[in-house]
Amino acid sequence: MDAYQHTSRKRFQQIVTWVSIVAFFGSTLYGVLGAINQSVKPTTPVVSPESQLQAQAQGYEVVLQREPNNQAALEGLALTQLQMNNPNAAIAPLEKLVQLHPERQDYQNVLAQVKQQANQK
Repeated sequence: MDAYQHTSRKRFQQIVTWVSIVAFFGSTLYGVLGAINQSVKPTTPVVSPESQLQAQAQGYEVVLQREPNNQAALEGLALTQLQMNNPNAAIAPLEKLVQLHPERQDYQNVLAQVKQQANQK
């Protein structure tokens, strides 16, 4: 395999990985936001995006205290931590997801990328 094919293949793999990550977290976020929208009262005051993310993270942590293996809460917590630009905090729930679902390559890929991102900080 020449250098051009290797570079092309590597770039293709990176694109596929990122598309998988976006799809994974997008579908999780869609479900979580739907549940949150149903539970929020219409008279809720306007809150900053940062405090909304912090509140979401706290909500996931409360669920995980009751149900430590809750897949949706682990995914949501990891996503929220990544949205808050806190990759180190996203590692633990991602590791738990990999432990609970070792057959899920997407969890393994996301975990590897988050660890790489955390090491670059």
